[in-house]
Amino acid sequence: MTKTCIIIDDENMARALLRNVLQDVAPNVTILAECDDLPNGIKAIKKHNPDIVFLDIEMPGHSGLSILDFFNEEEVNFDIVFTTGYSEYAIQAFKLSAADYLLKPINPDMLQQTVERIFKAEEKNRLVNYKTLQDNLKGSTDANDKCIVVNLTGVTRFIKVKDIAMLEADGSYCRLYLKNDEKITSSKNLKYFEETLSGLPNFFRSHKSNIVNLKYVTEFNRAEGEIFLEHSLKAMLSTDKIDLLIEKMKQLV
Repeated sequence: MTKTCIIIDDENMARALLRNVLQDVAPNVTILAECDDLPNGIKAIKKHNPDIVFLDIEMPGHSGLSILDFFNEEEVNFDIVFTTGYSEYAIQAFKLSAADYLLKPINPDMLQQTVERIFKAEEKNRLVNYKTLQDNLKGSTDANDKCIVVNLTGVTRFIKVKDIAMLEADGSYCRLYLKNDEKITSSKNLKYFEETLSGLPNFFRSHKSNIVNLKYVTEFNRAEGEIFLEHSLKAMLSTDKIDLLIEKMKQLV
């Protein structure tokens, strides 16, 4: 199987580096065009209809994030890999939004993994992911006010991170308990959500089976190894996590 791509970046050296690395690690991806700004990139996408667009976020005139403004929903039939030099704060937004990204300078291994993931992807939730990313990268700087993309059976939801009270492992699946007493089951496992929510100070891996939002914790039972949360929820607490839980609760703001 082969795919085609377009590179959009205002820096000549950045385009050359991505081109060279892409040719080395992903020879099954053919570069159709390279563009130095978003307007020319839009024209190239509409002309060539690529499978993948490697898109720099920070460019003069137009941010790469505004790409959706130039297409109708049915026209977004390509995958976007955002290239960025953004800070860790912004990287969190990419993780929550389930959007593909590459940090500059481009790491060959990460590029190869990203391309392989696109080749293997079966579900296409591009618009939800990209629109959620737009929302997560603007507005409030409070990470807990962002949204997370959650793929369910036949449906993709984007949920406010602050509305998640607890997560619980269910085999290779994960149950999310929301503040409105709603419970949903994701096909992703708890490890996936641990990595996605990493860096958010209110989320705490209390046990191999649970992640809790500390904002909802009301008490814990040291002897029984249990955490009690609002909405009558209960999570397990490992003995070796007790001191860390107490410390994090003290730091909670």
